[in-house]
Amino acid sequence: MAPVRGDGMRGLAVFISDIRNCKSKEAEVKRINKELANIRSKFKGDKTLDGYQKKKYVCKLLFIFLLGHDIDFGHMEAVNLLSSNKYSEKQIGYLFISVLVNTNSDLIRLIIQSIKNDLQSRNPVHVNLALQCIANIGSRDMAESFSNEIPKLLVSGDTMDVVKQSAALCLLRLFRSSPDIIPGGEWTSRIIHLLNDQHMGVVTAATSLIDALVKCNPDEYKGCVNLAVSRLSRIVTASYTDLQDYTYYFVPAPWLSVKLLRLLQNYNPVTEEAGVRARLNETLETILNKAQEPPKSKKVQHSNAKNAVLFEAINLIIHSDSEPNLLVRACNQLGQFLSNRETNLRYLALESMCHLATSEFSHEEVKKHQEVVILSMKMEKDVSVRQMAVDLLYAMCDRGNAEEIVQEMLNYLETADYSIREEMVLKVAILAEKYATDYTWYVDVILNLIRIAGDYVSEEVWYRVIQIVINREEVQGYAAKTVFEALQAPACHENMVKVGGYILGEFGNLIAGDSRSAPLVQFKLLHSKYHLCSPMTRALLLSTYIKFINLFPEIRTNIQDVFRQHSNLRSADAELQQRASEYLQLSIVASTDVLATVLEEMPSFPERESSILAVLKKKKPGRVPENEIRESKSPAPTSGPGSVLQNNVHVNNSHSKLNNSNANTDLLGLSTPPANNVGSNSNSTLIDVLGDIYGSNNNSSAVYNTKKFLFKNNGVLFENEMLQIGVKSEFRQNLGRLGLFYGNKTQVPLSNFNPVLQWSAEETLKLNVQMKAVEPTLEAGAQIQQLLTAECIEDYADAPTIEISFRYNGTQQKFSIKLPLSVNKFFEPTEMNAESFFARWKNLSGEQQRSQKVFKAAQPLDLPGARNKLMGFGMQLLDSVDPNPDNMVCAGIIHTQSQQVGCLMRLEPNKQAQMFRLTVRASKETVTREICDLLADQF
Repeated sequence: MAPVRGDGMRGLAVFISDIRNCKSKEAEVKRINKELANIRSKFKGDKTLDGYQKKKYVCKLLFIFLLGHDIDFGHMEAVNLLSSNKYSEKQIGYLFISVLVNTNSDLIRLIIQSIKNDLQSRNPVHVNLALQCIANIGSRDMAESFSNEIPKLLVSGDTMDVVKQSAALCLLRLFRSSPDIIPGGEWTSRIIHLLNDQHMGVVTAATSLIDALVKCNPDEYKGCVNLAVSRLSRIVTASYTDLQDYTYYFVPAPWLSVKLLRLLQNYNPVTEEAGVRARLNETLETILNKAQEPPKSKKVQHSNAKNAVLFEAINLIIHSDSEPNLLVRACNQLGQFLSNRETNLRYLALESMCHLATSEFSHEEVKKHQEVVILSMKMEKDVSVRQMAVDLLYAMCDRGNAEEIVQEMLNYLETADYSIREEMVLKVAILAEKYATDYTWYVDVILNLIRIAGDYVSEEVWYRVIQIVINREEVQGYAAKTVFEALQAPACHENMVKVGGYILGEFGNLIAGDSRSAPLVQFKLLHSKYHLCSPMTRALLLSTYIKFINLFPEIRTNIQDVFRQHSNLRSADAELQQRASEYLQLSIVASTDVLATVLEEMPSFPERESSILAVLKKKKPGRVPENEIRESKSPAPTSGPGSVLQNNVHVNNSHSKLNNSNANTDLLGLSTPPANNVGSNSNSTLIDVLGDIYGSNNNSSAVYNTKKFLFKNNGVLFENEMLQIGVKSEFRQNLGRLGLFYGNKTQVPLSNFNPVLQWSAEETLKLNVQMKAVEPTLEAGAQIQQLLTAECIEDYADAPTIEISFRYNGTQQKFSIKLPLSVNKFFEPTEMNAESFFARWKNLSGEQQRSQKVFKAAQPLDLPGARNKLMGFGMQLLDSVDPNPDNMVCAGIIHTQSQQVGCLMRLEPNKQAQMFRLTVRASKETVTREICDLLADQF
């Protein structure tokens, strides 16, 4: 009589014990080989194995595979287990298939048939095992094979709740890999109505599924909003009993509540129906009220569940940004958390308040907590909380509190954690420039930055202070005096020497009348720092000295002695020796007039955008809080008289380099108001507003160039004598949000104003763009905003177009413009070293994985300009990777809903031929071709 066997599988337990007891890798391999030989002989033997034996041997094979060894047999035996009626045997069969069977296997048809048989079973356990296997494999074949059966199981009235739950999760898994498998039409309504299901598991799983479907096709599933609001209201409101029996530490259905709140955040506005909106607002108020109630339990699980719902409700309030009362209440509630003893709560409160600070309704409320936030920045033990406090101070800063916040950040910078110093420096520089009403204060702030944290002051920061000083005559004397005093410190950072050398070389004559800062004193002070500096700074100082010869002829002999010394020495740096020699000859040979012409004062830089914010966003992609609130209401300080850049000879390469140091985007509102305003004073006000935000040049003729938006996210998209269209955008992974700003430059209203999206249904399957409607009348001198959301489902070519029509003085106007939504907007920069880059470059060598173009430079070859463009393109510019320093290489990942596509790029300039060779390699052919087409001829 055969022994009675349980599910313990003693042989498997013994085998696992033997493996664990092996003293070496060789002993383990020997034991595994012995076991594999035994299993192979059992499978090939004449004796028929029963279900228990098959299960035991398949389990052993699975364990061996999980140890990292290849398994090339046993698949058919695992498939045979699927036909067993015993749960344990069927479970092991499905587990083996989920882990080991390749989707290209010859057995896949047998497996699919076995799964179909189980899906039709009346045993819910067998149906669940089949659904779990489908979800685990999740391939295209599985999606196509079961695209009819699973939706039927999900909406059928005969299906048990536990099966419905598994069906919803299985369908969600398949939808993520194959978005086209979800049926439309009447199925949409039936899936949405699962939100009313009484089973907790079913409605939770269905909410996750519907959330994914809404992201893909929000219009088709818009009906879910009413049901989600209704269900959320019934859960939260005490007068209902819906799911009140399912409480987690006195919080009814917290996970479902969070999912419903997230579902509603897919729409903005959430709903246009007044009744539904009122019910939603009532529900959100109830959640805020419950947060004020005394805790019903002292256990941490209670507060975690309660706060999870609260923070998601606050996220929805911030997302809607339309209810001043709720925004203010949310801000007050978060303010209470700033003093909570839980570190996580303080962090989340600061993070949410960063978003609230950008709303016009709650900005002033956020500012009321300024003192507490400053204390958090100084006193918090956790550096991530201190970092978030800095972010919030940056976000809440405006013209009224800028000086106080900047001073507090400067005070803290001296003791700040090293990991956040560089970011703090950038933020202080941005705020000081943006809100400077007196540029002497700005100069003081930047010089203090250099003094306190010189190692963390990037080139962009000190470049920018020099540009501003040169362009503003009223601050030049003060800057020269201040930097001269700063250089007298015994320990002086090299960046201070750079700024001092540049400013004194240009404006040292403005303070030369004081005996304490006489020409010879200035020269000796700078030269005392010379031997402590790097070659680049020494080169700048040599250029300053030759400028001194023009400014102060009386110290010519002293400076020529220095030039002779450096030109006669055997210098380790040939460039310095060459520079000193040339400057010496220039000072000897050139007449006074020629010298004055060659070395005349630097002309004003063109009023361009600040590059500092672009650097900050590059340092912390996706995590830099906006600081844009109310800027249109407070114009930037008027600039000093600017002059057009002349064709002067500038001897200092270090000086002239500053001309090209700007990024392509003005997010700071630092540009001067446009010069060519059209119309009356009301129009001028409008153009100042747009100019302050976008830094544009307003011309009477139409200006339209979308190519520049390949490398920037913000600016003026279109402009003519009637209309100005500005755009501001942000992107995170495969999601994007755009704000279009329409400004009426005329003195009459523009009626029947109607922007219409031109994007086909087929293209929508790749890039889903939703556009919020705007008012049909654009008043004279007014500006309105239109919000668009974009989701990249898979890679695409071209970009959507909007057709704008309106009537002006009775005449119909119509034109089309492309939106700045090219596929590169969904890049995530990727850092890698030279070894990783070229290893991946070599792997992507297939004919369909690479694309190459050779083209002539559009202008005299400009390598710094090309670098700036590539930095704005979205990929990570990798320095010190290519053996040729002139070559530029980049890496990035394009995020789509269906997959992530790695992409590498190499740009090789040929200086002699004035040409570029562009090579793009990616894991997907269409991406390779599109990125190459976008970048070709752009340099």
